[in-house]
Amino acid sequence: MGPVLESANVFSANETFPPMIQITLNGQTESLPATTSVLGLLENRALAGKRVAVERNGEIVPKGRHADTVLADGDRLEIVVAVGGG
Repeated sequence: MGPVLESANVFSANETFPPMIQITLNGQTESLPATTSVLGLLENRALAGKRVAVERNGEIVPKGRHADTVLADGDRLEIVVAVGGG
């Protein structure tokens, strides 16, 4: 018979984790920290600074509002990246 392994508590009782929200992004459900802004979402996906259109719950989020628009549980977002060509 092998050694007896004790389960280790990976997290300290004093640790706190940010609350999570669920959003739908381009038809896919995702979990994000509750403090995520539109800009944070774009940065996380390497889209910040690119030509994108962001729609949140059927309304366009102007680029100037990306940083101060905090996502909420249940938000439905569509992100479209403009592709140049000719």
